[in-house]
Amino acid sequence: MYTPKGATMIGSNGVNLLLLGVWEIAGGLLASLIFRVTHAQEFGQATPPGMVQKCACEFLGVFVLVFTVVCQSLSGAAFGATSIACSLMVMIYATGPISGGHLNPAVSFALALSEKMKWSEVPVYWITQLMAGILAGFMACSLFTDTVDVAPKDTYSGWHAYLAETLYTFMLCFVVLNAAGSKRNNSPTDGNNFFALAIGFVIIAGGNAVGGVSGAAFNPAVALGLDFSSHEKGVGNGFLWALFELVGAAIAAAIYRNVRPEDYGNQTDFDTYKPAWHTKLVSEFLGVFFLVLTVGLNLCNGSAVTAWSAAAALMCMIYSLGDVSGAHFNPAVTLACMASGRDLINTLDGLAYMVAQVLAGVIAGCLYSVFHRSSLKSTSPITLAPGDGFSFHQAGMAEFAATALLAYIVLSCATVAHAGSQKTKNSFYFALCIGSCVTAGGFAVGSVSGGELNPAVAAGIATASNVFQPGGLPAPMTSFVQLGLYELAGGLLGAVAFHATHAKQYVDV
Repeated sequence: MYTPKGATMIGSNGVNLLLLGVWEIAGGLLASLIFRVTHAQEFGQATPPGMVQKCACEFLGVFVLVFTVVCQSLSGAAFGATSIACSLMVMIYATGPISGGHLNPAVSFALALSEKMKWSEVPVYWITQLMAGILAGFMACSLFTDTVDVAPKDTYSGWHAYLAETLYTFMLCFVVLNAAGSKRNNSPTDGNNFFALAIGFVIIAGGNAVGGVSGAAFNPAVALGLDFSSHEKGVGNGFLWALFELVGAAIAAAIYRNVRPEDYGNQTDFDTYKPAWHTKLVSEFLGVFFLVLTVGLNLCNGSAVTAWSAAAALMCMIYSLGDVSGAHFNPAVTLACMASGRDLINTLDGLAYMVAQVLAGVIAGCLYSVFHRSSLKSTSPITLAPGDGFSFHQAGMAEFAATALLAYIVLSCATVAHAGSQKTKNSFYFALCIGSCVTAGGFAVGSVSGGELNPAVAAGIATASNVFQPGGLPAPMTSFVQLGLYELAGGLLGAVAFHATHAKQYVDV
Protein backbone atom coordinates (compact mmCIF):
# COMPACT_ATOMS: atom_id res chain seq x y z
CA MET A 1 0.00 0.00 0.00
CA TYR A 2 1.19 3.54 -0.78
CA THR A 3 2.52 5.62 2.11
CA PRO A 4 3.51 9.28 1.46
CA LYS A 5 7.22 9.96 1.77
CA GLY A 6 8.12 10.96 5.29
CA ALA A 7 4.83 9.74 6.79
CA THR A 8 4.78 7.43 9.78
CA MET A 9 2.25 4.62 9.71
CA ILE A 10 0.97 3.34 13.05
CA GLY A 11 -0.03 -0.31 12.68
CA SER A 12 -0.72 -2.17 9.49
CA ASN A 13 -3.23 -1.02 6.89
CA GLY A 14 -5.36 -4.06 7.60
CA VAL A 15 -5.54 -3.36 11.33
CA ASN A 16 -6.30 0.33 10.75
CA LEU A 17 -9.04 -0.59 8.27
CA LEU A 18 -10.57 -2.97 10.79
CA LEU A 19 -10.45 -0.43 13.61
CA LEU A 20 -11.99 2.30 11.48
CA GLY A 21 -14.69 -0.10 10.34
CA VAL A 22 -15.53 -0.98 13.94
CA TRP A 23 -15.85 2.70 14.87
CA GLU A 24 -18.04 3.40 11.84
CA ILE A 25 -20.33 0.44 12.57
CA ALA A 26 -20.58 1.59 16.18
CA GLY A 27 -21.61 5.02 14.86
CA GLY A 28 -24.36 3.42 12.81
CA LEU A 29 -25.64 1.51 15.84
CA LEU A 30 -25.61 4.68 17.93
CA ALA A 31 -27.62 6.47 15.24
CA SER A 32 -30.17 3.65 15.30
CA LEU A 33 -30.48 3.88 19.08
CA ILE A 34 -30.93 7.66 19.03
CA PHE A 35 -33.52 7.36 16.25
CA ARG A 36 -35.56 4.99 18.44
CA VAL A 37 -35.57 7.61 21.18
CA THR A 38 -36.35 10.65 19.04
CA HIS A 39 -38.77 8.99 16.62
CA ALA A 40 -40.65 6.64 18.93
CA GLN A 41 -43.83 7.05 16.91
CA GLU A 42 -42.16 5.08 14.13
CA PHE A 43 -42.16 2.08 16.49
CA GLY A 44 -45.81 2.10 17.52
CA GLN A 45 -46.02 5.04 19.94
CA ALA A 46 -49.42 6.57 19.30
CA THR A 47 -49.01 9.79 21.26
CA PRO A 48 -47.38 12.93 19.80
CA PRO A 49 -43.70 13.51 20.60
CA GLY A 50 -43.16 14.42 24.26
CA MET A 51 -40.72 16.87 25.81
CA VAL A 52 -38.09 14.15 26.27
CA GLN A 53 -38.08 13.42 22.55
CA LYS A 54 -38.07 17.12 21.69
CA CYS A 55 -35.13 17.80 24.00
CA ALA A 56 -33.25 14.80 22.61
CA CYS A 57 -33.67 16.23 19.10
CA GLU A 58 -32.60 19.71 20.13
CA PHE A 59 -29.58 18.36 22.03
CA LEU A 60 -28.47 16.20 19.12
CA GLY A 61 -28.97 18.94 16.54
CA VAL A 62 -27.08 21.61 18.47
CA PHE A 63 -24.31 19.17 19.37
CA VAL A 64 -23.74 18.29 15.70
CA LEU A 65 -23.84 21.97 14.71
CA VAL A 66 -21.36 23.21 17.34
CA PHE A 67 -19.05 20.23 16.86
CA THR A 68 -18.96 21.03 13.13
CA VAL A 69 -18.30 24.73 13.81
CA VAL A 70 -15.31 24.00 16.04
CA CYS A 71 -13.86 21.33 13.74
CA GLN A 72 -14.16 23.62 10.72
CA SER A 73 -12.63 26.56 12.57
CA LEU A 74 -9.65 24.60 13.86
CA SER A 75 -9.00 22.54 10.73
CA GLY A 76 -9.17 25.53 8.40
CA ALA A 77 -10.85 23.38 5.76
CA ALA A 78 -12.23 25.04 2.64
CA PHE A 79 -15.91 25.99 2.38
CA GLY A 80 -16.29 26.24 6.15
CA ALA A 81 -19.56 28.16 6.05
CA THR A 82 -21.02 25.71 3.56
CA SER A 83 -20.08 22.76 5.76
CA ILE A 84 -21.69 24.36 8.80
CA ALA A 85 -24.77 25.29 6.77
CA CYS A 86 -25.15 21.70 5.59
CA SER A 87 -24.91 20.35 9.13
CA LEU A 88 -27.63 22.76 10.23
CA MET A 89 -29.82 21.97 7.22
CA VAL A 90 -29.73 18.19 7.60
CA MET A 91 -30.34 18.32 11.34
CA ILE A 92 -33.34 20.60 10.84
CA TYR A 93 -34.78 18.18 8.29
CA ALA A 94 -34.12 15.29 10.69
CA THR A 95 -35.45 16.87 13.88
CA GLY A 96 -38.01 19.34 12.53
CA PRO A 97 -41.00 16.95 12.67
CA ILE A 98 -40.28 16.20 16.34
CA SER A 99 -39.00 19.37 18.04
CA GLY A 100 -39.40 21.96 15.30
CA GLY A 101 -35.66 21.86 14.62
CA HIS A 102 -34.92 25.17 16.36
CA LEU A 103 -31.33 24.24 17.33
CA ASN A 104 -30.79 27.84 18.44
CA PRO A 105 -31.99 29.76 21.53
CA ALA A 106 -32.47 32.88 19.40
CA VAL A 107 -34.78 30.95 17.06
CA SER A 108 -36.82 29.62 19.99
CA PHE A 109 -37.06 33.18 21.35
CA ALA A 110 -38.25 34.55 17.99
CA LEU A 111 -40.84 31.77 17.64
CA ALA A 112 -42.19 32.42 21.14
CA LEU A 113 -42.40 36.18 20.48
CA SER A 114 -44.30 35.38 17.27
CA GLU A 115 -46.75 33.05 19.06
CA LYS A 116 -45.35 30.02 17.25
CA MET A 117 -44.10 28.35 20.45
CA LYS A 118 -45.35 28.14 24.04
CA TRP A 119 -43.38 30.32 26.43
CA SER A 120 -43.43 27.49 28.97
CA GLU A 121 -41.26 25.41 26.61
CA VAL A 122 -38.64 28.10 26.01
CA PRO A 123 -36.58 27.58 29.22
CA VAL A 124 -36.43 23.82 28.63
CA TYR A 125 -35.30 24.32 25.02
CA TRP A 126 -32.73 26.93 26.05
CA ILE A 127 -31.17 24.75 28.76
CA THR A 128 -31.00 21.78 26.37
CA GLN A 129 -29.49 23.80 23.53
CA LEU A 130 -26.90 25.52 25.73
CA MET A 131 -25.84 22.25 27.39
CA ALA A 132 -25.38 20.64 23.99
CA GLY A 133 -23.38 23.59 22.67
CA ILE A 134 -21.03 23.68 25.64
CA LEU A 135 -20.47 19.91 25.64
CA ALA A 136 -19.82 19.86 21.88
CA GLY A 137 -17.39 22.77 22.25
CA PHE A 138 -15.32 20.95 24.86
CA MET A 139 -15.34 17.63 22.97
CA ALA A 140 -14.32 19.17 19.64
CA CYS A 141 -11.57 21.24 21.29
CA SER A 142 -10.21 18.15 23.04
CA LEU A 143 -10.03 16.41 19.66
CA PHE A 144 -7.83 19.18 18.24
CA THR A 145 -6.15 20.12 21.56
CA ASP A 146 -6.88 23.72 20.62
CA THR A 147 -9.72 26.20 21.12
CA VAL A 148 -11.76 28.76 19.21
CA ASP A 149 -12.36 31.96 21.13
CA VAL A 150 -15.21 34.41 20.67
CA ALA A 151 -13.85 37.82 19.72
CA PRO A 152 -13.87 40.42 16.95
CA LYS A 153 -11.69 39.38 14.03
CA ASP A 154 -8.75 41.14 12.38
CA THR A 155 -9.11 44.92 12.50
CA TYR A 156 -12.76 45.08 13.55
CA SER A 157 -14.03 46.46 16.86
CA GLY A 158 -16.55 44.92 19.22
CA TRP A 159 -19.36 47.06 17.80
CA HIS A 160 -18.69 45.79 14.31
CA ALA A 161 -19.04 42.25 15.66
CA TYR A 162 -22.20 43.05 17.64
CA LEU A 163 -23.81 44.63 14.58
CA ALA A 164 -22.84 41.68 12.38
CA GLU A 165 -24.33 39.19 14.85
CA THR A 166 -27.51 41.23 15.20
CA LEU A 167 -28.05 41.59 11.46
CA TYR A 168 -27.51 37.99 10.46
CA THR A 169 -29.26 36.51 13.48
CA PHE A 170 -32.18 38.70 12.43
CA MET A 171 -31.93 37.24 8.93
CA LEU A 172 -31.73 33.67 10.26
CA CYS A 173 -34.74 34.06 12.58
CA PHE A 174 -36.72 35.92 9.93
CA VAL A 175 -36.17 33.09 7.44
CA VAL A 176 -37.16 30.50 10.06
CA LEU A 177 -40.38 32.38 10.83
CA ASN A 178 -41.33 32.74 7.17
CA ALA A 179 -40.16 29.41 5.76
CA ALA A 180 -41.00 27.15 8.72
CA GLY A 181 -43.50 29.13 10.77
CA SER A 182 -45.82 31.12 8.50
CA LYS A 183 -49.30 29.77 7.90
CA ARG A 184 -49.29 30.28 4.14
CA ASN A 185 -45.95 28.53 3.70
CA ASN A 186 -47.02 25.74 6.06
CA SER A 187 -50.66 24.95 5.50
CA PRO A 188 -51.95 22.06 7.69
CA THR A 189 -52.88 20.26 4.48
CA ASP A 190 -49.88 21.25 2.36
CA GLY A 191 -46.50 22.15 3.89
CA ASN A 192 -43.24 22.75 2.07
CA ASN A 193 -40.03 20.84 1.48
CA PHE A 194 -37.70 23.84 1.31
CA PHE A 195 -37.76 25.14 4.90
CA ALA A 196 -34.48 23.64 6.11
CA LEU A 197 -32.71 24.42 2.82
CA ALA A 198 -33.68 28.08 3.20
CA ILE A 199 -32.58 28.20 6.84
CA GLY A 200 -29.27 26.46 6.23
CA PHE A 201 -28.35 28.75 3.37
CA VAL A 202 -28.52 31.78 5.68
CA ILE A 203 -25.29 30.41 7.18
CA ILE A 204 -23.64 30.36 3.73
CA ALA A 205 -24.71 33.97 3.19
CA GLY A 206 -23.79 35.28 6.62
CA GLY A 207 -20.85 32.99 7.33
CA ASN A 208 -18.96 34.19 4.27
CA ALA A 209 -20.09 37.79 4.75
CA VAL A 210 -19.16 38.33 8.42
CA GLY A 211 -17.15 35.28 9.41
CA GLY A 212 -14.15 37.59 9.24
CA VAL A 213 -15.91 40.16 11.44
CA SER A 214 -17.50 38.28 14.36
CA GLY A 215 -16.92 34.60 13.64
CA ALA A 216 -20.52 34.29 12.41
CA ALA A 217 -22.12 32.48 15.35
CA PHE A 218 -25.74 33.73 14.92
CA ASN A 219 -26.62 31.37 17.77
CA PRO A 220 -26.17 31.76 21.56
CA ALA A 221 -25.51 28.02 21.87
CA VAL A 222 -22.62 28.35 19.42
CA ALA A 223 -21.30 31.55 21.02
CA LEU A 224 -21.39 30.17 24.57
CA GLY A 225 -20.20 26.74 23.52
CA LEU A 226 -17.09 28.30 21.99
CA ASP A 227 -16.68 30.80 24.82
CA PHE A 228 -16.77 28.22 27.62
CA SER A 229 -14.56 25.72 25.80
CA SER A 230 -11.94 28.46 25.31
CA HIS A 231 -12.14 29.61 28.94
CA GLU A 232 -8.34 29.85 29.24
CA LYS A 233 -8.53 32.80 26.81
CA GLY A 234 -11.22 34.46 28.89
CA VAL A 235 -15.00 34.10 29.20
CA GLY A 236 -17.46 36.90 28.58
CA ASN A 237 -17.70 37.72 24.90
CA GLY A 238 -20.02 34.78 24.39
CA PHE A 239 -22.62 36.45 26.60
CA LEU A 240 -22.35 39.69 24.64
CA TRP A 241 -22.68 37.80 21.36
CA ALA A 242 -25.75 36.01 22.75
CA LEU A 243 -27.32 39.28 23.88
CA PHE A 244 -27.08 40.88 20.45
CA GLU A 245 -28.27 37.67 18.80
CA LEU A 246 -31.40 37.79 20.96
CA VAL A 247 -31.86 41.43 19.94
CA GLY A 248 -31.73 40.34 16.30
CA ALA A 249 -34.32 37.64 17.03
CA ALA A 250 -36.66 40.16 18.67
CA ILE A 251 -36.43 42.52 15.69
CA ALA A 252 -37.12 39.60 13.34
CA ALA A 253 -40.28 38.74 15.28
CA ALA A 254 -41.46 42.35 15.14
CA ILE A 255 -40.92 42.72 11.39
CA TYR A 256 -42.42 39.27 10.76
CA ARG A 257 -45.72 40.58 12.15
CA ASN A 258 -45.54 43.41 9.62
CA VAL A 259 -45.05 41.17 6.57
CA ARG A 260 -47.34 38.37 7.80
CA PRO A 261 -50.37 40.11 9.37
CA GLU A 262 -52.59 37.29 8.13
CA ASP A 263 -51.09 34.98 10.76
CA TYR A 264 -52.72 37.07 13.47
CA GLY A 265 -56.22 37.56 12.06
CA ASN A 266 -59.24 35.26 11.99
CA GLN A 267 -59.60 32.33 9.61
CA THR A 268 -62.04 34.17 7.35
CA ASP A 269 -59.56 36.97 6.83
CA PHE A 270 -56.78 34.43 6.23
CA ASP A 271 -58.68 32.63 3.49
CA THR A 272 -59.24 35.87 1.55
CA TYR A 273 -55.98 37.62 2.44
CA LYS A 274 -53.88 39.44 -0.13
CA PRO A 275 -50.76 41.35 0.93
CA ALA A 276 -51.19 45.12 1.13
CA TRP A 277 -49.13 47.44 -1.05
CA HIS A 278 -46.90 48.62 1.78
CA THR A 279 -46.33 45.02 2.93
CA LYS A 280 -45.04 44.11 -0.53
CA LEU A 281 -42.68 47.08 -0.52
CA VAL A 282 -41.30 46.10 2.90
CA SER A 283 -40.75 42.60 1.52
CA GLU A 284 -38.86 43.89 -1.50
CA PHE A 285 -36.80 46.24 0.66
CA LEU A 286 -35.74 43.47 3.05
CA GLY A 287 -34.77 41.05 0.30
CA VAL A 288 -32.62 43.58 -1.56
CA PHE A 289 -31.11 44.96 1.65
CA PHE A 290 -29.71 41.60 2.72
CA LEU A 291 -28.62 40.72 -0.80
CA VAL A 292 -26.61 43.94 -1.21
CA LEU A 293 -25.30 43.84 2.34
CA THR A 294 -24.05 40.28 1.80
CA VAL A 295 -22.38 41.19 -1.49
CA GLY A 296 -20.71 44.25 0.03
CA LEU A 297 -19.44 42.48 3.16
CA ASN A 298 -18.00 39.66 1.06
CA LEU A 299 -16.15 42.25 -1.02
CA CYS A 300 -14.93 44.09 2.09
CA ASN A 301 -13.48 40.92 3.55
CA GLY A 302 -11.87 39.68 0.35
CA SER A 303 -14.09 36.61 0.01
CA ALA A 304 -13.36 34.28 -2.89
CA VAL A 305 -16.98 33.05 -2.94
CA THR A 306 -18.97 36.27 -3.14
CA ALA A 307 -21.26 34.89 -5.84
CA TRP A 308 -22.01 31.76 -3.78
CA SER A 309 -22.73 33.78 -0.65
CA ALA A 310 -24.90 36.31 -2.55
CA ALA A 311 -26.83 33.48 -4.23
CA ALA A 312 -27.53 31.94 -0.81
CA ALA A 313 -28.81 35.26 0.54
CA LEU A 314 -31.06 35.72 -2.48
CA MET A 315 -32.36 32.15 -2.36
CA CYS A 316 -33.35 32.08 1.30
CA MET A 317 -35.08 35.46 1.11
CA ILE A 318 -37.01 34.37 -1.99
CA TYR A 319 -38.19 31.23 -0.20
CA SER A 320 -39.23 33.42 2.75
CA LEU A 321 -41.06 36.20 0.91
CA GLY A 322 -42.04 34.73 -2.44
CA ASP A 323 -45.70 34.53 -1.46
CA VAL A 324 -45.68 38.09 -0.09
CA SER A 325 -44.36 40.28 -2.91
CA GLY A 326 -43.23 37.76 -5.51
CA ALA A 327 -39.68 38.31 -4.20
CA HIS A 328 -38.30 40.06 -7.28
CA PHE A 329 -35.48 41.78 -5.34
CA ASN A 330 -34.15 43.17 -8.62
CA PRO A 331 -35.41 46.03 -10.82
CA ALA A 332 -34.47 44.04 -13.93
CA VAL A 333 -36.62 41.13 -12.75
CA THR A 334 -39.50 43.48 -11.96
CA LEU A 335 -39.21 44.96 -15.46
CA ALA A 336 -39.21 41.43 -16.92
CA CYS A 337 -42.37 40.57 -14.98
CA MET A 338 -44.05 43.77 -16.21
CA ALA A 339 -43.00 43.10 -19.80
CA SER A 340 -44.11 39.47 -19.73
CA GLY A 341 -47.74 40.46 -19.21
CA ARG A 342 -50.19 37.95 -17.65
CA ASP A 343 -51.11 40.51 -14.96
CA LEU A 344 -48.11 39.58 -12.82
CA ILE A 345 -47.64 43.18 -11.73
CA ASN A 346 -49.07 46.49 -12.92
CA THR A 347 -46.96 49.47 -13.98
CA LEU A 348 -47.50 51.54 -10.83
CA ASP A 349 -46.62 48.67 -8.50
CA GLY A 350 -43.64 47.80 -10.67
CA LEU A 351 -42.24 51.31 -10.45
CA ALA A 352 -42.81 51.33 -6.67
CA TYR A 353 -40.96 48.01 -6.41
CA MET A 354 -38.02 49.47 -8.30
CA VAL A 355 -37.83 52.50 -6.02
CA ALA A 356 -37.92 50.32 -2.90
CA GLN A 357 -35.28 48.00 -4.34
CA VAL A 358 -32.84 50.77 -5.27
CA LEU A 359 -33.43 52.51 -1.93
CA ALA A 360 -32.63 49.26 -0.10
CA GLY A 361 -29.46 48.89 -2.15
CA VAL A 362 -28.36 52.43 -1.33
CA ILE A 363 -28.96 51.99 2.42
CA ALA A 364 -27.19 48.61 2.46
CA GLY A 365 -24.28 50.22 0.59
CA CYS A 366 -24.02 52.95 3.22
CA LEU A 367 -24.00 50.32 5.97
CA TYR A 368 -21.37 48.03 4.52
CA SER A 369 -19.12 51.03 3.83
CA VAL A 370 -18.79 51.28 7.64
CA PHE A 371 -17.28 47.80 7.66
CA HIS A 372 -15.11 48.57 4.63
CA ARG A 373 -13.56 51.49 6.50
CA SER A 374 -12.26 49.11 9.21
CA SER A 375 -11.49 46.06 7.09
CA LEU A 376 -8.13 44.73 5.96
CA LYS A 377 -9.07 46.01 2.49
CA SER A 378 -9.69 49.56 3.73
CA THR A 379 -6.98 50.90 1.43
CA SER A 380 -8.53 49.28 -1.65
CA PRO A 381 -11.53 50.90 -3.35
CA ILE A 382 -14.57 48.77 -4.22
CA THR A 383 -16.18 50.30 -7.28
CA LEU A 384 -18.23 49.48 -10.35
CA ALA A 385 -15.59 48.98 -13.01
CA PRO A 386 -14.70 46.45 -15.72
CA GLY A 387 -12.20 43.76 -14.82
CA ASP A 388 -8.59 44.10 -15.83
CA GLY A 389 -8.25 43.94 -19.62
CA PHE A 390 -11.96 44.49 -20.35
CA SER A 391 -13.78 47.55 -21.64
CA PHE A 392 -16.94 48.96 -20.11
CA HIS A 393 -18.91 47.79 -23.15
CA GLN A 394 -17.66 44.23 -22.63
CA ALA A 395 -18.61 44.43 -18.96
CA GLY A 396 -22.04 45.76 -19.90
CA MET A 397 -22.63 42.96 -22.39
CA ALA A 398 -21.64 40.39 -19.77
CA GLU A 399 -24.18 41.91 -17.36
CA PHE A 400 -26.78 42.03 -20.14
CA ALA A 401 -26.43 38.32 -20.94
CA ALA A 402 -26.28 37.09 -17.33
CA THR A 403 -29.21 39.27 -16.23
CA ALA A 404 -31.26 38.04 -19.21
CA LEU A 405 -30.68 34.47 -18.04
CA LEU A 406 -31.66 35.39 -14.49
CA ALA A 407 -34.88 37.10 -15.62
CA TYR A 408 -35.77 34.18 -17.88
CA ILE A 409 -35.29 31.67 -15.04
CA VAL A 410 -37.44 33.76 -12.69
CA LEU A 411 -40.27 33.85 -15.23
CA SER A 412 -39.93 30.16 -16.08
CA CYS A 413 -39.63 28.80 -12.54
CA ALA A 414 -41.51 31.23 -10.32
CA THR A 415 -44.44 32.47 -12.43
CA VAL A 416 -45.75 29.28 -14.04
CA ALA A 417 -47.28 26.06 -12.78
CA HIS A 418 -44.43 23.92 -11.48
CA ALA A 419 -43.66 20.25 -11.72
CA GLY A 420 -45.78 18.69 -8.99
CA SER A 421 -44.83 16.59 -5.99
CA GLN A 422 -46.65 13.78 -4.22
CA LYS A 423 -46.09 15.50 -0.88
CA THR A 424 -46.61 19.19 -1.58
CA LYS A 425 -48.01 21.54 -4.17
CA ASN A 426 -45.43 24.14 -3.17
CA SER A 427 -42.56 24.43 -5.62
CA PHE A 428 -39.38 23.19 -4.01
CA TYR A 429 -36.95 24.41 -6.62
CA PHE A 430 -37.98 27.94 -7.68
CA ALA A 431 -35.67 29.92 -5.37
CA LEU A 432 -32.88 27.37 -5.72
CA CYS A 433 -32.94 27.88 -9.49
CA ILE A 434 -32.95 31.67 -9.19
CA GLY A 435 -30.11 31.66 -6.67
CA SER A 436 -28.16 29.26 -8.84
CA CYS A 437 -28.31 31.80 -11.67
CA VAL A 438 -26.44 34.23 -9.43
CA THR A 439 -23.87 31.55 -8.65
CA ALA A 440 -23.44 30.75 -12.34
CA GLY A 441 -23.43 34.33 -13.57
CA GLY A 442 -21.41 35.71 -10.67
CA PHE A 443 -18.56 33.26 -11.12
CA ALA A 444 -18.76 33.25 -14.93
CA VAL A 445 -18.63 37.01 -15.55
CA GLY A 446 -17.41 38.29 -12.19
CA SER A 447 -13.92 38.86 -13.54
CA VAL A 448 -15.39 40.78 -16.50
CA SER A 449 -18.04 43.02 -14.91
CA GLY A 450 -18.25 42.21 -11.22
CA GLY A 451 -21.26 39.95 -11.72
CA GLU A 452 -23.88 42.21 -10.11
CA LEU A 453 -26.79 41.18 -12.43
CA ASN A 454 -28.99 43.65 -10.56
CA PRO A 455 -29.28 47.47 -10.75
CA ALA A 456 -30.02 47.61 -7.00
CA VAL A 457 -26.74 45.82 -6.25
CA ALA A 458 -24.95 48.21 -8.61
CA ALA A 459 -26.60 51.14 -6.79
CA GLY A 460 -25.39 49.82 -3.45
CA ILE A 461 -21.80 49.40 -4.61
CA ALA A 462 -21.77 52.83 -6.26
CA THR A 463 -23.16 54.43 -3.09
CA ALA A 464 -20.68 52.69 -0.81
CA SER A 465 -17.77 53.71 -3.01
CA ASN A 466 -18.82 57.35 -2.61
CA VAL A 467 -19.48 57.17 1.13
CA PHE A 468 -16.01 55.72 1.78
CA GLN A 469 -13.30 56.60 -0.73
CA PRO A 470 -9.94 54.96 0.11
CA GLY A 471 -8.25 56.79 -2.75
CA GLY A 472 -9.86 60.10 -1.89
CA LEU A 473 -11.61 60.33 -5.26
CA PRO A 474 -15.39 59.90 -5.60
CA ALA A 475 -16.57 57.10 -7.84
CA PRO A 476 -18.67 58.36 -10.76
CA MET A 477 -22.38 57.45 -10.52
CA THR A 478 -22.46 57.27 -14.31
CA SER A 479 -21.07 53.73 -14.03
CA PHE A 480 -24.16 52.70 -12.07
CA VAL A 481 -26.49 54.28 -14.63
CA GLN A 482 -24.71 52.70 -17.60
CA LEU A 483 -24.45 49.26 -16.03
CA GLY A 484 -28.03 49.45 -14.81
CA LEU A 485 -29.26 50.12 -18.34
CA TYR A 486 -27.48 47.00 -19.61
CA GLU A 487 -29.08 44.98 -16.79
CA LEU A 488 -32.56 46.38 -17.44
CA ALA A 489 -32.15 45.56 -21.13
CA GLY A 490 -31.23 42.03 -20.05
CA GLY A 491 -34.48 41.83 -18.10
CA LEU A 492 -36.42 42.78 -21.23
CA LEU A 493 -34.59 40.15 -23.27
CA GLY A 494 -35.48 37.55 -20.65
CA ALA A 495 -39.15 38.47 -21.04
CA VAL A 496 -38.92 38.19 -24.83
CA ALA A 497 -37.27 34.77 -24.57
CA PHE A 498 -39.94 33.61 -22.12
CA HIS A 499 -42.71 34.73 -24.47
CA ALA A 500 -41.12 32.74 -27.28
CA THR A 501 -40.56 29.53 -25.30
CA HIS A 502 -43.70 29.58 -23.13
CA ALA A 503 -46.32 30.58 -25.72
CA LYS A 504 -48.85 28.32 -23.98
CA GLN A 505 -48.89 30.76 -21.04
CA TYR A 506 -50.47 33.35 -23.33
CA VAL A 507 -53.18 31.22 -24.93
CA ASP A 508 -55.89 32.29 -22.48
CA VAL A 509 -54.51 35.77 -21.72
